[in-house]
Amino acid sequence: MLKHNLGYPRIGIRRELKKACEAYWAKKIDFSALFEVGKRIREENWKIQEKADLDLIPCNDFSFYDHVLDMSLLLGVISESYLSIPMIHNHIDLYFSMARGFQKNGWDIKAMEMTKWFNTNYHYIVPEFDKNQKFSIFSNKIFDELEESKNILKSIKKIKPVLIGPISYLFLGKEKEKSFHRMDLVENLVPVYINIIQKLKDKGVHWIQLDEPILVLDMSEKEKKVFKYAYREISKFCYGINILLTSYFDGMSENISLFQEETYVQALHIDLVEDSNQLEKILSFFSKESKMILSLGLINGRNIWKNNYANSIQKIEKSIKLIGENRIMIAPNCSLLHVPLDVEYENSIHVDIKNRMSFARQKIDELNDLEKIIKGNKNILLKNSSLLKKSSSIFYDKKIKERATKITKQDTQRNNHFHIRQKKQKKKFHLPLFPTTTIGSFPQTKEIRSFRNKFRKKELSQEKYDEKIKNFIVNVIKKQEEIDLDVLVHGEFERTDMVEYFSDKLKGILSTENGWVQSYGSRCVKPPIIYGDVSRIGNMTVEWICFAQSQTKKLMKGMLTGPVTILQWSFVRDDQPISHTAYQIAWAIREEVLSLEKSGIQIIQIDEPALREGLPLKKKYWKSYFDWSIKAFRLSSSGVKDETQIHTHMCYSEFNDIFEHIAEMDADVITMETSRSKMELLEAFSVFSYPNEIGPGVYDIHSPRIPTVKEILDLIEKASKKISIKNIWVNPDCGLKTRKWKEVLMSLHNMTIAAKRARLKFINSSEKG
Repeated sequence: MLKHNLGYPRIGIRRELKKACEAYWAKKIDFSALFEVGKRIREENWKIQEKADLDLIPCNDFSFYDHVLDMSLLLGVISESYLSIPMIHNHIDLYFSMARGFQKNGWDIKAMEMTKWFNTNYHYIVPEFDKNQKFSIFSNKIFDELEESKNILKSIKKIKPVLIGPISYLFLGKEKEKSFHRMDLVENLVPVYINIIQKLKDKGVHWIQLDEPILVLDMSEKEKKVFKYAYREISKFCYGINILLTSYFDGMSENISLFQEETYVQALHIDLVEDSNQLEKILSFFSKESKMILSLGLINGRNIWKNNYANSIQKIEKSIKLIGENRIMIAPNCSLLHVPLDVEYENSIHVDIKNRMSFARQKIDELNDLEKIIKGNKNILLKNSSLLKKSSSIFYDKKIKERATKITKQDTQRNNHFHIRQKKQKKKFHLPLFPTTTIGSFPQTKEIRSFRNKFRKKELSQEKYDEKIKNFIVNVIKKQEEIDLDVLVHGEFERTDMVEYFSDKLKGILSTENGWVQSYGSRCVKPPIIYGDVSRIGNMTVEWICFAQSQTKKLMKGMLTGPVTILQWSFVRDDQPISHTAYQIAWAIREEVLSLEKSGIQIIQIDEPALREGLPLKKKYWKSYFDWSIKAFRLSSSGVKDETQIHTHMCYSEFNDIFEHIAEMDADVITMETSRSKMELLEAFSVFSYPNEIGPGVYDIHSPRIPTVKEILDLIEKASKKISIKNIWVNPDCGLKTRKWKEVLMSLHNMTIAAKRARLKFINSSEKG
């Protein structure tokens, strides 16, 4: 029974990768220093997994920015615009220009589109395909890292290179033009995969992992057809090497028929965390129609709670009984990229909670425990069962639990429909056509982070800390007034992160010290841990927002994070329905909204960027998800008067197919990412008439490049062809926390100029009409 891992976190225990990349971009370190950091992280990861006695250890799961972008570089899927930049002389600078854009010496090339990796908070760089797309081996990264691993690991038999499978890679991309379907490129793509696999085999590799998460989706007939073609060709030419095909994030039993005709691969991995019910159907197939090895994904690679060994052992024993131990592998359900590195670096978590937690390093040890239990060590099983049954008063609050189940229809409805509220709000606010605003956060400099760190270490008094934050707020208000934005924000300087900040102020949620997880590139977050019943202790934002409003005559937005996003971007308790946890958080946010309104704040933004990413991967589960997620948002936002304007924000996900559900949220204004995707989102308005106001993002904040007035104006005009101009807001596509002040000020200046020119143009055209 082989034990293996699908992937390991690549950021380093002290976020060494983040620091090295940002230092390289700032030209503080050179190419060799950056690569040395990457090498050290890889070596450490391999040694940890070898020490944990894994039989197969992933290689090529490391990435300097994104593993999908790595795949594009490997396969030569690179736009000519990046290849033509004369100042780029090596692969890593080419790679970073694709991820971040390039703006220097008269060259101005946008970053590639970025979106969410299935239903996670990880972002990937979207491959872009031409009709006559050519593929070839362009990058040697996978082969170089294989040679590295040979020097670290004791046996090459343990090394398992990891690649995104050909069909999932095509699925994750997009066509540059509409005259073809990207799946039609499979015949050009597969020979390159065969070449890569053969090269790995020639270098002594025994196992290779091909990730095909498309298998858990509602695959079209075309996708099924090209899948069969691809793996028939791969199996034909790649004999002599074992291929492990992985699926994760949901069940794949609906697509198991793809393997009926013939065995394409030597092993198939299934996710029994997200869908344990699929096991029976999969085992039936394996016992009757397949000789493949079955890899059981038993350890949760997306949450931090200890594995329930009794449940896992039951699945292992059932599988062994039906198909034999020699045809079973065990592993986490997905890559451990989505969890922090090591719980032993947490020193301040209550012992009753910490004892139930398991980070990446502990999760690979759990595989050993399962193997030992199968071999007869029942003490490990008894200890695990006893620990998980142990109760503690810190987890439960009867009143909070009851309130989450007693929600009335009135609790989730505004007093009047949007068209009535809109008239009242326009009369009250007197905002111009195409009002400008930002999403909430402004750059968090080293100075700000230093002051927060000193305050956290109690090296700075509350009084001095508050005074410093107020100075930052006053300064950012002045900057916004100089730029002439219409609706201002306070900058969020008191917040480390839009979710972590609220977790520190809510009962039942905690923050970690070192629980970092990669979100994209060098962006790392510390997801809070929801361990018990959630409630609001007191005001969370009111004092800061009211202070900011007192410093300006312009409208100041109150900034909150919505219940679904707090839920999705946290590690959530697994002992009650997720909807109940969402409602508990929603009640807490509702109380804060009402406190802001009572304090005179007239515009309140409740961000829900994670609404789309929480959507189940299979459409048959969508209704159930939207029933509770939209109910949670409306519970948090519906207690206010008609005149109070509720905003929400969403970003970096595909929204075209869920607009009718977004409309059900009934926010007065929604802001969304559209700049990287060139306003493709607006196509949804051709088939769905969105009733409320919307701000399609016109400035890509995940790139350091500065958008021109012309390109922003073009985007506004493009939006105006699909949306009533009285309903359009002008704003960046996300918060500005990670950007530098110089680029932010120039970009926002260009944005306001573009908005003013759009006003003049439309006013003049209406007068002429």
